[in-house]
Amino acid sequence: MAKRAKAYQEAVKLLDKARAYSFDEAVGLAKKTAHTRFDETVELHLRMGVDPRNATQQVRGVALLPHGLGKKVRVLVFAQGEAEKMARDAGADFVGADDMVKKIEGGWLGFDTAIATPDMMSKVGRLGKILGRKGLMPNPKAGTVVAAEHLPRVIEDSRKGRVEFKLDRTAIIHLPLGKASFDEDKLVANLEAVVEAVVKAKPAGAKGQYVKSAYLATTMGPGIKLDIQPALTLSAA
Repeated sequence: MAKRAKAYQEAVKLLDKARAYSFDEAVGLAKKTAHTRFDETVELHLRMGVDPRNATQQVRGVALLPHGLGKKVRVLVFAQGEAEKMARDAGADFVGADDMVKKIEGGWLGFDTAIATPDMMSKVGRLGKILGRKGLMPNPKAGTVVAAEHLPRVIEDSRKGRVEFKLDRTAIIHLPLGKASFDEDKLVANLEAVVEAVVKAKPAGAKGQYVKSAYLATTMGPGIKLDIQPALTLSAA
């Protein structure tokens, strides 16, 4: 732990706490502050100017990362009949109906994203307490409850880097952007895509400053303050 603490302190020295960095600068610093032996994830943390207790101010949506997350995404599809065949043909890792529901009820969670056709939701609804806690519950608002004809597109998007985001109870949104080993331009492009998606998800009930602050960080690295206003203005235009 002492070595890790020392490495973290050295990473902190690279930052000017009084500055808010541009996207390019922040990504470059994030790569430099990644100090562990494993390939750390670069994360975005947004403090939002909305009330998470207010139903009209909920922020939720999906961002498609142009350069993915740097890992294989295991896709589960709840479907039956012709939809099941379409999901298998589209390359879903796991496809099923009652069998998959029972498997998850038994403790299995070997997937990263779950998609369902509308007719399956009466069965999948039983898994709310299990999947909801893990952020894996299919939801129409997140685009993971779709008609059979849309399954190929949604499965493909999930593999490319489809990231769901949701306001937590402390009014913060946490999002992965990729790996520290990514080229800087790829991380910047993913960051821009995420910010654009969050701006588009602005609820009608939001008042005042929508995003109060934004920080970039690797899994074990220090927070790097972002100058996000130029991107917010551009995305909203």
